[in-house]
Amino acid sequence: MTITFYYGSGSPFVWRVWLALEHKQLPYELKLMSLQNGELKKAEFLAINPRGKVPVLVDEGWVIRESAVILEYIEERYPGRPIFPNNPRDRATVRRVISEVNNYLYPVARRLLEQTLFRPDDSGDPVMIAQALKDLRHELRYFEDALLGDYFVDDLSAADFTFYPMLALVKRLHDKQPQHGAGDLIGMKLAAFMQRIEQLPYFELTIPPHWKA
Repeated sequence: MTITFYYGSGSPFVWRVWLALEHKQLPYELKLMSLQNGELKKAEFLAINPRGKVPVLVDEGWVIRESAVILEYIEERYPGRPIFPNNPRDRATVRRVISEVNNYLYPVARRLLEQTLFRPDDSGDPVMIAQALKDLRHELRYFEDALLGDYFVDDLSAADFTFYPMLALVKRLHDKQPQHGAGDLIGMKLAAFMQRIEQLPYFELTIPPHWKA
């Protein structure tokens, strides 16, 4: 088995795959790609992913792109320590959560980050920030209601690995720019969920490298 994992530090799409690889205890080689210095647009990487994005997984020469597809692929290729349930209804729930994170939560969080964390000079538009915070509050309440137990289904799954990095980004924004109050939008149930993920024995291996600095 030869797996190469191309990743960028801090990407929530990367993080979900990284958590899944560790959960499945798959051996892999890490290839850190800078998100700032143009590495993703170099010909060598574009030959692997013409869209110039991470994550990318190369499994014995076969290239898999798009994080949700990578999660499905490694589940089918390496079914041990599953990240998708066998029960079709639970499996549908996991896929639904992944889709909702991608289509609803991430765009809202991205709008907020573009006006805050990605602008260290505090030059974001106050109106856009206020609207993004309002929309984020709505989304996080939705997911809090959807989290009926410790995880989105009975056991730890790809849904949890997909959702957690979004909460971590909100928390990082709060740590860096507390004046926006983003962390206050994470309710008690979601905070407890974060703690459960952070207590996983492999969690610290997946923390974005530049967050440790």
